[in-house]
Amino acid sequence: MKSKLKRCITAMAAFAALASSGAVSAAAGEPYDSYNYDRWGEAVPSQAGFTAERSVSGYDLGVGAFDSPSDIFCDHEHIFYIADTGNNRIVAVDTDFNNTVKVYDSFTMPDGTETTLNKPMGVYVSAENDLIYIADSDNARVLISDKDGNVQGTITKPTSEVYDQKRTFLPQRVIADKAGNVYVVLGNITTGAAMFAPDGSFMGFYGANRVEPTAKIVSNYIRSIFMSDEKKARRTRTVPTGITSFDIDGDFIFTCTSSSTQTTDTVKKLNAAGKNIFADLELSFGDYKPVYDTSQNKVLSPAIVDIDVAEDGCINCLDLTTGRVFQYDEDCNLLFITGAIAKQTGGFDHVAALESLDNDLYVLDSSKDTVTIFRETSFGKAVHKAAALYNAGYYEEALEPWQDVLKRDGNYHRAYVGIASALLRKGDYKGAMKYAKLSDAGDIYNKAFEGYRREFLREHFTAIAAGLVILIAGAVTYGKFRKKRRGRTADNITEKEEKQA
Repeated sequence: MKSKLKRCITAMAAFAALASSGAVSAAAGEPYDSYNYDRWGEAVPSQAGFTAERSVSGYDLGVGAFDSPSDIFCDHEHIFYIADTGNNRIVAVDTDFNNTVKVYDSFTMPDGTETTLNKPMGVYVSAENDLIYIADSDNARVLISDKDGNVQGTITKPTSEVYDQKRTFLPQRVIADKAGNVYVVLGNITTGAAMFAPDGSFMGFYGANRVEPTAKIVSNYIRSIFMSDEKKARRTRTVPTGITSFDIDGDFIFTCTSSSTQTTDTVKKLNAAGKNIFADLELSFGDYKPVYDTSQNKVLSPAIVDIDVAEDGCINCLDLTTGRVFQYDEDCNLLFITGAIAKQTGGFDHVAALESLDNDLYVLDSSKDTVTIFRETSFGKAVHKAAALYNAGYYEEALEPWQDVLKRDGNYHRAYVGIASALLRKGDYKGAMKYAKLSDAGDIYNKAFEGYRREFLREHFTAIAAGLVILIAGAVTYGKFRKKRRGRTADNITEKEEKQA
């Protein structure tokens, strides 16, 4: 009880200090309070890593209003591509979001005929071949085009036995790796992303999510062990939640799911073999505690609708439930929480996709039909500098930047971890133990304690050895004394018995 009261008082005092100094984002004009989480998993006020600069509509770009845009992508030349779904087009925009570069509303097929898009849901541009990949959903195809609008190929429904022929081909998202392999998220498939070779041939499914191990599923599995083959064939099968979106970073593909009931495989990091690097880690994405929606009278868990991996390795997750961007470093430590459900600039109605360029964020709202641009703040820059050094293995070099972060925001949990690691590397084990305890970093604390114990024994070895020698000598002397005393006592008893006899 005292511990909880102490936490509440600390949080309130910190909030008051931040608010008075103008550190809370809402005081700077944002439609939400900026917050983060402390070592107990409690939400605490925090400085903002990003601030909303402006929202850009189709009107601002001179192409008319967007209509339910679904995806946004920034290519290697820093040109942004927006999948304007309702208008059946792809809009290319310059780096500053001031001018339209090109509108792709029709394409030229290899035979010279024209083709148009029908509800395009996803767009990707390959840095290797400079081709545009479009998830042309209602045309049931992936359209591959050069930047002049000339179609280089299409991917349609596979005829393979592996693909259920009863299901239609509904591309939602598309990416391509360095080798030219194409990965497609399909709206009605839950067995992973469809994978195609550079020539368009179907290679199978990649990165399927695991089934959520609920009590009901475990119970059904145990019951199925004792079922006959006939009953097993008739029973309802449990299927995993499908992938919602993905991004590619080097040799890894990051996936996410927007299911608010899914806690397993919410975000995955897949290697070339499709193995989830995050599988054995205890990670959570989105708010620690589910949000209670009074209008629907139910608890809403995070639903990650899109994922983006920035150039510096930061992982940006877009939560449909709260309209927030949760940014993590490459080790999945939470850095910043940005955005909210709100009408003002910086808030959203229905988030659809996000992208990053340098250290700025671009969030697409399919209801407002806008792209909101978030610029990195000075505090965000300080955190990103420290995190970049830390993740590159320069722990000692990251010490000063982390200390700078902590001076700006005493609630910033990640800084305590960074300082503890830096002090551990420097050999300041006592200091590392202090900051590891403050950050509840058990692994760092244990390593620091081992180092401190080793250092203590080395520095005081002579005194300890001398003490041990004295202790042993004293024990031996005392043992001899007790033995001698017992001998005398025995002689006295014998003498007494002889006299009595």
